[in-house]
Amino acid sequence: MAVFEKPKALSSDYTHYCPGCTHGIIHRLVAEALDELGAAWRAVGVAPVGCAVMAYNYFECDMVQAAHGRAPAVATGLKRANPDSVVFTYQGDGDLAAIGTAETVHAATRGENITVIFVNNAIYGMTGGQMAPTTLPGQVTQTTPYGRDVKSAGYPVRVCEMLATLSGTYYAERVSVNSVKNIRAAKRAVRKAFENQIAGKGFSIVEALSTCPTNWGLSPVDALKWLEDNMTPYYPLGVYRDRDAEGGAGA
Repeated sequence: MAVFEKPKALSSDYTHYCPGCTHGIIHRLVAEALDELGAAWRAVGVAPVGCAVMAYNYFECDMVQAAHGRAPAVATGLKRANPDSVVFTYQGDGDLAAIGTAETVHAATRGENITVIFVNNAIYGMTGGQMAPTTLPGQVTQTTPYGRDVKSAGYPVRVCEMLATLSGTYYAERVSVNSVKNIRAAKRAVRKAFENQIAGKGFSIVEALSTCPTNWGLSPVDALKWLEDNMTPYYPLGVYRDRDAEGGAGA
């Protein structure tokens, strides 16, 4: 009989995340994929600035701390200097889609052979709940108490859709971790992103819709429902770019 165990690539440290936060689920999916691919021993993760700033405590692989938004640039250097390493970034929406937009876009357009795990919870979590690039129209945050007004604040950034237009992006998929079914799909996407890197195919990103019960002002259960009812319609799940399906690297 199979026994459900902690992935070897995941540490035993207690997490600092708020109750109901789904960062822990995504951490586990990354660790499971590394274990299954036998890649943890040569993996190097790049931790961001944000709620996941201490991600280096939770993975049993080498980790590097990057300055705010610079994780893709750091990962590029790591991978080019050590091409046999399996390099991934783990970033939130403020880190990746605000201060780190340029690094993300240019790493993708160069087709850097790295894996990006992007956690989208539609808000700045660590710094108190301000509007993020991914905050929904009308969504209430600390800096949009009457809801995000697109006339003054613009529209949310749809990262997968944007990166899918770049020739260097090999794989881009948006997933969610709000249900067992979606978590299983997210696991497949994370594993595929690492498989692409191991095969030398190029830039892969998995965007995971995640909850932030504390800053949304909701219970953990209600936050899962809010994600389903509000985030998923604006950020549809699915594959936005897969060059395997397009005929491979020459597509």
